[in-house]
Amino acid sequence: MGTSVCPECDGTVRPDGDESVCSDCGLIVDSDRVDRGPEWRSFEDGPADGKRTGAPLTRSRHDRGLSTTIGHESNTRLTGRKRRRVARMRREHARANIATKRDRNQVYAFTEIRRVVGALSLPESIRDQACTLFESAQNEDLLKGRSLEGFAAAAVYATCRVRSLSRTVDAIAAVARADERELRVAYDALNRDLGLPTGPVDPREYLPRYATALDLPQRVEGRATDLATVAVDSGYATGKNPSGVAAGCLYLAAREAGADCTQADAAEAADVSPVTVRHTYQAFEEREDLSIEGDDETGTDGVDGGVRREDAAATH
Repeated sequence: MGTSVCPECDGTVRPDGDESVCSDCGLIVDSDRVDRGPEWRSFEDGPADGKRTGAPLTRSRHDRGLSTTIGHESNTRLTGRKRRRVARMRREHARANIATKRDRNQVYAFTEIRRVVGALSLPESIRDQACTLFESAQNEDLLKGRSLEGFAAAAVYATCRVRSLSRTVDAIAAVARADERELRVAYDALNRDLGLPTGPVDPREYLPRYATALDLPQRVEGRATDLATVAVDSGYATGKNPSGVAAGCLYLAAREAGADCTQADAAEAADVSPVTVRHTYQAFEEREDLSIEGDDETGTDGVDGGVRREDAAATH
């Protein structure tokens, strides 16, 4: 349908359905046989239903989301024997979807993983990868003698570690149905037998979340990032609790900027003790390899930019 003039008689070409026809000589100049309408048809009376596919495949379901259900919505009223027969069919169909104990464990664990991921506001990719990790643990027979709840929580924690997301064991245990001991036992089994590519957690990963919890300005977070970078590059953070290092860097940055942040506040945000925070800022003062050049100016509120020693028994 790209021309409006007949190539034979120079007549006018007009559209006729899916063809372009010359109105003078009747020559079919062009045709468009592609049906751009829906590929489904409805054979029922009433409005057509365009739903012809189900939900997309997902690893967060034991059957990848391919199972079917016998619903309850129907315009036909069932009475007596037929209603009981449909109810029995619905019950047996639901049982057939979970045929083995392995499937039943997956259904329970995947439900727990989805709940934990939703409570922590983690993305769907973490949910799917955690479900895949749990399935790998099940294939390796790691679940014998251990709780499903612990492995579900450990799968979420291990996935966060692999993806370099800052989530502590305490944060996951707080929303999971497993306690911290069960989570650590399951995570040790996953890390040992599956060889997870987990490395040390970078303290800088915790800074945005802790700065938001402490309501600190952006410049304090930026300064704390510089301090954490020095701690990582110098090797001080190796073997240390990354949450404690992050909290100590935030406390130091807040002191330099004159922001309202005490040791207790920083420790509470990071779920560590104030002693851990105190050790970090004392290390920055005592070790030469942790010093940062170019920070000798006085802040806008009159607080000296250097790190000041504070008595170990200070309350803030």
